[in-house]
Amino acid sequence: MSLDTVVEDIREEAHARAEDIRAEGEARAEEIESAAEEDAEEILTEAEQEVEREIEQLREQRLSSAKLEAKQKRLEARRDVLGDVREQVEDELVALEGSTREELTRDLLDAASSEFDDDHDVSVYGRSDDEELLESILEEYDGYEYAGEYDCLGGVVVESEQSRVRVNNTFDSVLEDVWEDNLREISTRLFDQ
Repeated sequence: MSLDTVVEDIREEAHARAEDIRAEGEARAEEIESAAEEDAEEILTEAEQEVEREIEQLREQRLSSAKLEAKQKRLEARRDVLGDVREQVEDELVALEGSTREELTRDLLDAASSEFDDDHDVSVYGRSDDEELLESILEEYDGYEYAGEYDCLGGVVVESEQSRVRVNNTFDSVLEDVWEDNLREISTRLFDQ
């Protein structure tokens, strides 16, 4: 065998080996590239899912916040309406006249007088516009005297030094009790469809 043949065989073997190495390198590079693409797709999918979750969470937070704000506005509006209704009732109580006002004032004075003994000196306070009415009614009560004005819608505040009792039977106090006792029903009538 000649030297040229040996060199040629070595060269062919080296080329074959180089071809195998190159083929293995290309195959390995394709595997690495394929794995990298799969990883990239997985990372992208996870990122998209995370973004979707964050968007959904943000949407729910904003929706919840908007619902809460709307509820607060409804409550404020209801409070305003209830305030307006109460003001209207107060205005109507102030505007009561004649026998209706006298009858209610008498009833409130009678209820308050049950707290005092007959021999007590009793002071009665009332709305300044009701002074004449109160003085007229008090003529029928022994030991009762109009003692001055009290800032109220009407009715009486009655007190006695002897018993140290003070009874607030004003329209205001009665309205407050009725209002508190019936607020749920009032709200239901005003706001339930």
